[in-house]
Amino acid sequence: MGFVKGTASYVRFAVEGELPDNIWDFIADRIMSFAFRDIDETYEEDSLGWVSVTNMFDTDFKYASYAAGNFVTLAMRFDERKVSASIVKKFVQKEEERIKKEKQIPKISRSMRVEIKERIQNELIRKALPMPSVFDLCWNLENSTLLFFSTNQKAQSMLEDLFKESFGLTLVQQIPYICAEHLLSEDEVDRLARITPDVFV
Repeated sequence: MGFVKGTASYVRFAVEGELPDNIWDFIADRIMSFAFRDIDETYEEDSLGWVSVTNMFDTDFKYASYAAGNFVTLAMRFDERKVSASIVKKFVQKEEERIKKEKQIPKISRSMRVEIKERIQNELIRKALPMPSVFDLCWNLENSTLLFFSTNQKAQSMLEDLFKESFGLTLVQQIPYICAEHLLSEDEVDRLARITPDVFV
């Protein structure tokens, strides 16, 4: 769940890299370049891109809807066509039985089984409707941090790749230890490095 509605879980990232002087023009251009592309009317298996945080169908971002003070609020949308393995198996077996009866053969060769599976899988994927997933984020330009409102590992990996491709910037997850390094003095960081885990029983 995103940050617009209800409670939310999030992961904190540091944004590493330099933005150009014309920050907002650059961000606007990059967001539009990597805006989500619909695949409902195509046979593509998946699509990934930026959408409005308030409307998953808004890829025009009129009036720079992603801009709020020093913050960029976006949503990453990922649509994917998927077919369960059990359904693929069912239709593959059905097609194998049909071919055996048609050709009057007791067994199908391994190469033919592979060809049948690939063909059936492609046919089923083309018929499947894309399932959408939407993940919100809030990027603080002032302190170069980003909150991503999902703890899903796959979604985090996709975000890191899309963000790097879109803006040329790297996301580094801020675990508590790394956050402490930024907050503490040099002496305190040295002491932090010497801390070892202990068991309290």
